[in-house]
Amino acid sequence: MKRSLDVVVSLLAIVALSPLLIACALAVWMRFGHPILFTQVRPGFQGIPFRIFKFRTMLEAEDPDGSPETDEERLTPFGRFLRRTSLDELPELFNVLRGDMSLVGPRPLLPQYLPRYTAEQARRHDVKPGITGWAQVNGRNELTWPEKLQHDVWYVDHRSLLLDCWIVCRTLWTIVTRRGISQPGHATAEEFKGEAIS
Repeated sequence: MKRSLDVVVSLLAIVALSPLLIACALAVWMRFGHPILFTQVRPGFQGIPFRIFKFRTMLEAEDPDGSPETDEERLTPFGRFLRRTSLDELPELFNVLRGDMSLVGPRPLLPQYLPRYTAEQARRHDVKPGITGWAQVNGRNELTWPEKLQHDVWYVDHRSLLLDCWIVCRTLWTIVTRRGISQPGHATAEEFKGEAIS
């Protein structure tokens, strides 16, 4: 039932939001050039890797002299706008349609985090990752890493269609209020370095 709803809702959303998707793609192309999409390998269900799609929000990783730049330096005002409004996440609807992700589930994090999880935290991969999740409607990047991962595992243990509908509704409110977009001093959030360091 969850997979069927994911397919139907993501397909309807892609069709309904196609003018917005095209407008965002054109705006990204005008400001950043190619590529329009940011793609990155992330661990999905059972840690199986997949390639996530987002609209690009940052400049190239190096300045014209070849020196590396930080995420804060690369993130432009337009990129911040895309992140504040969560418009950069819209291409993930195609990940849902493909079956890589679900509409609701723990957010897909970086592959280098996999060996840093405790056995309990690693249970977040017992379900497909989602565009939004329980941690995202309960503080998002205002939470510490242990709190985020605890919320993810709570969702794994309590997931239901009713809970998913509640999370989607709360996500819309979170987008409107723009809560927890990033941690102070970080483009999004600090790196997860493991339970002992978090």
